[in-house]
Amino acid sequence: MNFLEEKILVDGVIKPGNILKVDSFLNHQIDIDIMRQMAYEFKRRFKGIEVNKVLTIEASGIAIATLLGDLYDVPVVFAKKSETANSTDDKYVSQAYSFTHKKMNNVFISRPYLQASEKVLIVDDFLADGQAIHALIDLVHQAGGEVAGIGIAIEKGQQKGGRMLREEGYQLESIAIIESMDWETQTIRFRPQPEMDLGETQIKVIE
Repeated sequence: MNFLEEKILVDGVIKPGNILKVDSFLNHQIDIDIMRQMAYEFKRRFKGIEVNKVLTIEASGIAIATLLGDLYDVPVVFAKKSETANSTDDKYVSQAYSFTHKKMNNVFISRPYLQASEKVLIVDDFLADGQAIHALIDLVHQAGGEVAGIGIAIEKGQQKGGRMLREEGYQLESIAIIESMDWETQTIRFRPQPEMDLGETQIKVIE
């Protein structure tokens, strides 16, 4: 069991509807040590792959992306979901359905911040059906860039996003892959990672 799986078991809470609440360390309050460990783990997993930009989507992926960009010493850019007074018309635009907010979002990046010559490492906090990641891939392709890989903190393995991305040929690295959750018993079962030989693990979440 790796550091993120252990953190999920200690501080994660399963809500009704099998929703995993990890806002105490990942997507509301930020545990910098966990972010730093994830950045180093992504750097290890993508060893030997050229990366000259890190891309995420606002807002929860920004902390991970920033620390990873620091390790690679490359710029970090995040796709925006909402227009502001200083938004430019010169931008790449894609669409992603938000299961959290139950609506379709336009996501965009100003054209100067994605270039055709760039090899882009995409990172985000969660992967479920893959809508947000596919929108980011679309933005990279619109710019003529190359997706170097995809790094995810927590993948919901029972949903289709991870399978689809792997079938499409992308190198997808998820630090924790959840096979199943049970709200009533507050248990989580993780998919064993390739570098581990732990078998399926089911441990009660500590509240």
